[in-house]
Amino acid sequence: MLMDRYWEHVDDLYTRVKTTQRDAIERAGRLIADAVDKGGCVHINDSGHIIDSELIYRGGGLILYKRFKYDLVVDDAVRPRDRSDLDTSMEGLAAYALKKSGARPGDVLICGSVSGRTFYVVDLAYEAKKMGLKVIVITSMSYATSVDPVHSSGQKLYEMADVVIDNCAPAAEAMMEVEGLEPRLCAASGLAAAFIMWSVTTVVVEELMKRGKVPGVLKSANFPGGPEYNKGYVEPRYAKEGL
Repeated sequence: MLMDRYWEHVDDLYTRVKTTQRDAIERAGRLIADAVDKGGCVHINDSGHIIDSELIYRGGGLILYKRFKYDLVVDDAVRPRDRSDLDTSMEGLAAYALKKSGARPGDVLICGSVSGRTFYVVDLAYEAKKMGLKVIVITSMSYATSVDPVHSSGQKLYEMADVVIDNCAPAAEAMMEVEGLEPRLCAASGLAAAFIMWSVTTVVVEELMKRGKVPGVLKSANFPGGPEYNKGYVEPRYAKEGL
């Protein structure tokens, strides 16, 4: 069955992550623990492939993971016209977003982009490094090394990182060739990114507890007692201690 082939590909994907990315995962976890231990915060921004939705405010997850999103709202209802002769680049908007945010030097920014060139993620990492944040990148190195950069720095995401974790997804994402289909089937990056970040989380927890600091772990909001525990203990403690 096609499903059995898919399961084999998933097993192979996780095996590649485990055998090639362990060192990077451990370094990322220690980097986060060091930052949090010193009062820093952790911000997560990705291009839509699971990382932020998988980690933010999840039962069994850490309260200290916070989504970083930004946008510019413009209200200008003039008639549509050709503007191709104008410079409409949004490069540098991330600098404004960081200044407007609660980020500080020494914080950690976790960035996800499978191709490693998604413009707004790259621009955010670029400005975050200038501000003094530590940047952890989750990307497909197979993909990133086969495409050209779009940022004016000439860099892709992995070239801006303090720690790079390869999600081991193939270039163009999909894992399986299926007879009768021109495109390959079944994307790899979301599965790998979730596995990677939960692995990083175990390192963060272990490192903090070695230092006598117990990180706030959320309970499921739909399980009896979960909301009370989260609202009454985990959230107030995070607001006070950052854990």
